[in-house]
Amino acid sequence: QNIMPEMYSTVAWAKSSPEAEFSKIEIKRNVAGDDDVTFDLKYCGICHTDVHFADNLMGGTNFPCVPGHELAGIVSVVGKNVTKYKVGDRVGVGCIVDCCMTCSGCEGGEEHLCEKGMTMTYNDETKFGHLATDSGWTYGGYSGSHTVNERFVVKIPDGFPLEAAGPVFCAGVTMYSPLVYWKANQGGMRVGIVGIGGLGQMGVRLAKAMGNTVTAISTSPNKEAAAREIGADNFVVSTDPESMKTAGMSLDLILNTVSANHDLNHYLPLLANKGTLVQMGLVLNPHPVRQAPLMFRKLNIAGSLIGGMPETQECIDFCSKHKIVPKIKMVTAKDLEAVYKELHTKNDSIVRNVLDIEASK
Repeated sequence: QNIMPEMYSTVAWAKSSPEAEFSKIEIKRNVAGDDDVTFDLKYCGICHTDVHFADNLMGGTNFPCVPGHELAGIVSVVGKNVTKYKVGDRVGVGCIVDCCMTCSGCEGGEEHLCEKGMTMTYNDETKFGHLATDSGWTYGGYSGSHTVNERFVVKIPDGFPLEAAGPVFCAGVTMYSPLVYWKANQGGMRVGIVGIGGLGQMGVRLAKAMGNTVTAISTSPNKEAAAREIGADNFVVSTDPESMKTAGMSLDLILNTVSANHDLNHYLPLLANKGTLVQMGLVLNPHPVRQAPLMFRKLNIAGSLIGGMPETQECIDFCSKHKIVPKIKMVTAKDLEAVYKELHTKNDSIVRNVLDIEASK
């Protein structure tokens, strides 16, 4: 696998440094091999994580950086061993583009738990040899075309809007996976969702469609109308002691999407005995955890991040069946600076910005 594969060029929108503005560049990707699918990108969702990487907020970003892990487009080439897709199919790619394919995580369809570390869609080393670029690190979806092994391709169901599919592969599966793992997909549970942004709104809608009683939890009282509109049965203002007290011990499962530094202990009183709090935001500061409440009430604190490929397919199929379509706003490459500035200054919003690739060329 050390032989350099044949490459092709495509357009991309990249940052050459954290301070630079986005500019149009040419990148090279591998031509589709026997097991690969190449697709023309039509849309790519813009996620909060894109900003973290493009602006090198966590360190370790390789430049040029082409972000984007909410890809949607149309198949243009399939390798001779590919069975699941054909030219013209509507497909997408989420956060994962490669893995070792042999460890217990990969074998179990949980590629994000690959023991050797999954390859993320952008700014990650192309170490497993199933895909290649001209830089040695991956380029994301702010580009004209992409090639991946068929394992990492998701089929977009007929009738599901292509432009709204990308966010399902990131925000959607991020919420779907823990709901299934903690059995909320069987319905009848009391589920709390903290933070009613891009992740939170998907969580509310998915949990409700699965047949649960859903409580939206937010610092902003003005999110109540929007939360109820998408299916929340109850609304708790987390900064209001009275509101928190009323909701005490009323939830079996809480999915906490807050990515700003916070104290997780604040939410534990909302859990019923044996309840679980799942932490899902990219919080870098450690939490001081008090052990006694966990012991006396058998509470659990857990974590979850995206999901594997089978679950990602299940998630968009479920969204299609239940008509759960992310709220989106179309933007072009010239809007990227403004969008990034907005994502920098305020927390996640319910509306997901989606880059229109064709209109940006």
